[in-house]
Amino acid sequence: MRAFLLGLLLALTLPPFPLGFLAPLVLAFLLRGGFREGFWAGLGFWGLHLVWLPQSFAQNFGPWGAVPFLPLVLIKALSFGLLFALTPNAPMRIGGWVVLEWLTEQGELAFPWGFLGYALVEAPGRILAAWGGVYLLSLLVLLTAWGLWARRFWVLLPWALLWLLPLPEAHPEGKALLVQGNINPLKKFQGELDEAVYLRLTAAGLRAHLEADLVVWPETAVWRIPQEAEALLQGRPLVSGLNLFGPNRAVLYQEGRVLGHYDKTRLVPFGERFPFREALGGVYAFFFQAMGLGNLEDRVLGEKVAPIGPYGVLICYESVFPSVARDLARKGTQVLVLLTNDAWFGPSFGGRQHFALGRLRAVETGRWLLRAGNDGITASIDPFGRVVAEIPPHQEGFLLAPYALREGLTPYARFGDWAVGVALTLCLLGLILRVRPPGWRNW
Repeated sequence: MRAFLLGLLLALTLPPFPLGFLAPLVLAFLLRGGFREGFWAGLGFWGLHLVWLPQSFAQNFGPWGAVPFLPLVLIKALSFGLLFALTPNAPMRIGGWVVLEWLTEQGELAFPWGFLGYALVEAPGRILAAWGGVYLLSLLVLLTAWGLWARRFWVLLPWALLWLLPLPEAHPEGKALLVQGNINPLKKFQGELDEAVYLRLTAAGLRAHLEADLVVWPETAVWRIPQEAEALLQGRPLVSGLNLFGPNRAVLYQEGRVLGHYDKTRLVPFGERFPFREALGGVYAFFFQAMGLGNLEDRVLGEKVAPIGPYGVLICYESVFPSVARDLARKGTQVLVLLTNDAWFGPSFGGRQHFALGRLRAVETGRWLLRAGNDGITASIDPFGRVVAEIPPHQEGFLLAPYALREGLTPYARFGDWAVGVALTLCLLGLILRVRPPGWRNW
């Protein structure tokens, strides 16, 4: 029960909850214990951290939509149990925890959610992500916890500084019009797109803000760019999502022509892509029928990550992958443009959580991030992770969003996940010290 409660408390230190400053204190009690403690802590943590999943799916698809929540939480809790079982001392656990986070970004079932580094999203110290990404932040949270566990209370000083450091000013040079259509996700899924909504809101926005030099529509906004868009935009570029039957696509449109496109390369497991379909075809068919979805087909996977002109497009789920934004920056992206449809989260806190995770992509790459959501959160985020403009979610609207085109690479964009290498080294050091000859220091 103690480990379960600690898991619940740990979930309260990550977005969208405001208790990130308490993360090391909670973790200090989780640096010891074996499989049982890890499993129960995992049940508490993942059960609360992902509670939006049954809320949103049940609302959209009925009671059967909540069923996948239980196996997902059990699997994630088992991963914590195995981590605790295989890491009997603090250095191994700290290193192993960060390595486990990195592993969840890899492979067919990648689900990079719940990283400890996101406890610092609301802290100015998040700017350290420009040096080592969210993995460096996770390592700092865990090292602070280790200091508390070892009664080295001086670690509270650098931890406090992460929450008090002043941030430099950001200097926007342009303004984009971000459009929030607020289309029902099920109607959108069933093909009932209303392109007139985006034309109407864009017209109203450009009348109010003639200075806008870019227009952004969200993920899967329209089937195609309407003919009326050319006259409406008056030469301004438009970045928009297209709701195609195959790929989940974003296009750059200007003066009547599509200048380039990008197809989503990180598809949502069991949402846009159904792993092991040959073996689990009958199971999928049962749930599709129970939820009234017909016979869903996999989305077509994009070939590669690449910017469209100066715009590096992230499509929804891709915003939680540090590697995608970093790849875009390395290939010449000057501003990140996030197209998303968070209406699937419904009234849960999932949309706010997804928004918080994506904010660190701006810091990691040193780029402005323009986020256009179907029902929100539509916002502009500066390269230091500050939300500089935002409109209320769950309603039609548009936002005049400041931004700037930026070049150059942050240390994280240049050198990648070196913090994971440090974590692995720490884990191996803990293993060596555990099997040390007599006389070695007992960690």
